[in-house]
Amino acid sequence: MTTMESLIGLVNRIQRACTVLGDHGGGESAFSSLWEALPSVAVVGGQSSGKSSVLESIVGRDFLPRGSGIVTRRPLVLQLHKTEEGSEEYAEFLHLPKRRFTDFALVRKEIQDETDRVTGKTKQISPIPIHLSIYSPNVVNLTLIDLPGLTKVAVEGQPESIVKDIEDMVRSYVEKPNCIILAISPANQDIATSDAIKLAREVDPSGDRTFGVLTKLDLMDKGTNALDYNFSAKLVTAVHVTPFALPLVITAREFVLEGRAYRLQHPWVGIVNRSQAEINRNVDMMAARRKEREYFATSADYSHLASRMGSEYLAKLLSKHLESVIRARIPSITSLINKNIDELEAELDRLGRPVGADAGAQLYTILELCRAFDKVFKEHLDGGRPGGDRIYGVFDNQLPAALRKLPFDRYLSLQNVKKVVTEADGYQPHLIAPEQGYRRLIEGALNYFKGPAEASVDAVHFVLKELVRKSIAETKELKRFPTLQNELAGAAYQALEKFRDESRKTITRLVDMESSYLTVDFFRRLPQEMEKVGNPAANNVDRYAEGHFRRIASNVSSYVNMVSDTLRNSIPKAVVHCQVREAKHSLLNYFYTQIGKREGKQLGQMLDEDPALMERRQQCAKRLELYKSARDEIESVSWAR
Repeated sequence: MTTMESLIGLVNRIQRACTVLGDHGGGESAFSSLWEALPSVAVVGGQSSGKSSVLESIVGRDFLPRGSGIVTRRPLVLQLHKTEEGSEEYAEFLHLPKRRFTDFALVRKEIQDETDRVTGKTKQISPIPIHLSIYSPNVVNLTLIDLPGLTKVAVEGQPESIVKDIEDMVRSYVEKPNCIILAISPANQDIATSDAIKLAREVDPSGDRTFGVLTKLDLMDKGTNALDYNFSAKLVTAVHVTPFALPLVITAREFVLEGRAYRLQHPWVGIVNRSQAEINRNVDMMAARRKEREYFATSADYSHLASRMGSEYLAKLLSKHLESVIRARIPSITSLINKNIDELEAELDRLGRPVGADAGAQLYTILELCRAFDKVFKEHLDGGRPGGDRIYGVFDNQLPAALRKLPFDRYLSLQNVKKVVTEADGYQPHLIAPEQGYRRLIEGALNYFKGPAEASVDAVHFVLKELVRKSIAETKELKRFPTLQNELAGAAYQALEKFRDESRKTITRLVDMESSYLTVDFFRRLPQEMEKVGNPAANNVDRYAEGHFRRIASNVSSYVNMVSDTLRNSIPKAVVHCQVREAKHSLLNYFYTQIGKREGKQLGQMLDEDPALMERRQQCAKRLELYKSARDEIESVSWAR
């Protein structure tokens, strides 16, 4: 069965885990805050409102730093644990987990020292909380958060923004719907000017989350008491605006402690703290509690409320209410925890797990990452991903178009044919057929094929480089490692350069082969065709006529077209064999050989991650640890009714 102790202790443990793992509320984190989802009691009051004395009365010990100006400069999460009667009282700090304090004067000193460790010796404030647990038979199970006192002016050594800074910090706590507000106001000042009540009205206009506390009841002017609205016999008029506001017409002696002035959903509680003289004399807190009980029991003004007054009653009231709020909030807290665990685990999967520190694990990781890239790259080539079709486009569109644009019309013009044939004959004209002229014309024409062939090589090289770039970008596992991405890209580009050079040599050989040995059968068929169309002898007589050179141009053009058809088929084969096939099967072979020779430090450098990604993973891991710890804590509590 759940008990008040187990419920409040549960929240205490989760709050401690939050602080250890960096979650102490505030809106700056990229993660949802578990701290803000936990019910808590925030103690709010102006400076000199008696806030510290109220806390010490609840604890029954002197343990808080005292002084002028802003004494509380960091939130103090005060977790009270009730122990068995007769057991020793002691305190523990979250930042000193192995040290137990039995001297509460040292507790006060440690609070001051720990505050200074974060804020320095200045009067600055910090939102990072101090966690203090007190174990005593004289307390109830309760958690309170002591916040810096609200102030209206900055003192020497403080920035001008300190007034707003403190209010913003306090507001960041009390505006959360899971925060119970303990608004402390001194009874010897006009309640209408109370800093705590003013802020509570703004963030909790219905008064559902606010408990009002009046301190210094014993210091009021004679003839006044806290049952009066303005602690005087004067007539006061006000307009009813909110549950906090005044009744429509308020006359003298309207009840504040009875909730008829500033109305809340919870009863007001009056407190009588030790006087400064009693503090100076180190009057025992237990004696102060007895004196407080006697004051209310014997007071003519407050005796009828004595059972609902005093620090002991306040502690029990808050403890009971906090327990009920925790019980009501547990289902939503559990839902929040499970939702965040799922989201964080999914994000960690996307970010990837940390790499091992030893060389073997690092080498294995690098090889696995390279294989992941290689798989994506092959999918682009084989059609599983877009991009490989662009290579086919080079052969089906770009190469034929380039071949059609070759300037054979100009090269085989009558003027150029006559010039080449005449130069080839030299001082002895050809007798039957200008064989040397044919060879020169054909060799010159075939040289034009090198341009489109090399352009095809370069175009495929460009496509392959682009596919490497896209594959690296699309390999999710590589996103963590910018250094490895760069090295992998460099190695792949270097390999592609090598494949391109080999492809150029091959297609150059193909063109040169066509020039080196002409297809004889093609020319052997020419006389037969000539016989069909006319008398060769007559043609020989007219060997230098225009028709003769036109026939030579036509024959060369036919032969060039035949070679063009051949190269149109053989160039793609050579390019695919030398570039695409090699890229598919051996793109990273040399890279694998090189990384196998590297030492651990070099391998580690290859796996350097993006600092922002590393920081994000660490944040996710810490936050996941927090939520799992909180889930375990909740599951450890028996929820049987």
